[in-house]
Amino acid sequence: MKRVFNFLILLFLKILVRIFYRVDFQWIGGEPADSWGAYRILAILNHTSLFEWMFVGGVPVKFLWRIAGHAMVPIADITLRRPIVGSFYSLLVPHLLPITRQADRTWKAVVEFVRDDLMVIILPEGRMKRLDGLDKEGRTMTVRGGVADIIQGLNEGKMLVAYSGGLHHVQAPGQHLPRPFKTLRMRLQEIDLVAYKEELGANGDPQSFKHNVKRDLEARRDRYCPEEEAT
Repeated sequence: MKRVFNFLILLFLKILVRIFYRVDFQWIGGEPADSWGAYRILAILNHTSLFEWMFVGGVPVKFLWRIAGHAMVPIADITLRRPIVGSFYSLLVPHLLPITRQADRTWKAVVEFVRDDLMVIILPEGRMKRLDGLDKEGRTMTVRGGVADIIQGLNEGKMLVAYSGGLHHVQAPGQHLPRPFKTLRMRLQEIDLVAYKEELGANGDPQSFKHNVKRDLEARRDRYCPEEEAT
């Protein structure tokens, strides 16, 4: 019953977004034959806004059904504690796991929670990019190592990397209401996890593998993310 409820909320949001926004979703290298299938990981790069749920406007209904029943999202505990934001996100996915953004017991709980029927939705940078292109502490946006931990624990399946064009033109951190009638841009890439792990040395030193994943995803982000629109 909870899955149906989550799905109906997601479907309502998809319709709402399509009324007020244009969507520009394109596949890198052409759309795969089994696109929007049973992905094990959905990684969203270029994290710019808490309104990134609006990208549901560009995904097919069958994928919303998968999210509603099988998605697990690691989310910052400070975000989850916000009365409105935390309650809203709990309506969208069945599993929200609070994390402290440190390699502590909360992250260990996320890694241990991953199982065959789940799809992990993760924002690998772990921080939001502000209008100046840096995070709120003034640091360069980099990929953190947590996504490599998830990848390392999976022995099959595929990852969908969603390269966001950013949402500062819709709603930037610190702003309250989104601006309507903008375009939501995203580029999509399907990656086979077995081949990816082999390419980046998953069978070797774990720290080297984590470093390789971070550098690779940063390079892909910089290459494939659409240009951000002016705010």
